[in-house]
Amino acid sequence: MVDASLVQDVPLTLSERAARRICEIMKKEAEGSLLRICVSGGGCSGFQYTFDVVQETSPEDLVIERDGARVAIDEISLPFLRGSRLDFVDDLIGQSFRFENPNATSSCGCGTSFSV
Repeated sequence: MVDASLVQDVPLTLSERAARRICEIMKKEAEGSLLRICVSGGGCSGFQYTFDVVQETSPEDLVIERDGARVAIDEISLPFLRGSRLDFVDDLIGQSFRFENPNATSSCGCGTSFSV
């Protein structure tokens, strides 16, 4: 597991709301579980964010923690997320995680896919 303090520019920050929601989700999962965020090819804009609950990390993962919430990011996804912020919103459209990604040149209306 990569220590976040060793990375000059932490690729992802979690808002307080995102950390709170991640903790709520993990209460229903096996002890020690964490949220994995990946960027993969696909979606309507070229790349898409994917979320998964995992119980283990790989040695190449960067694990970010805030207020008890833990998020793992694989090394391939790191460049796509550098400087990003993950928030959790509850609005008229519904509840969802939303990324503020300075690397994205465009994104789809649902916020789950983007292009660089």
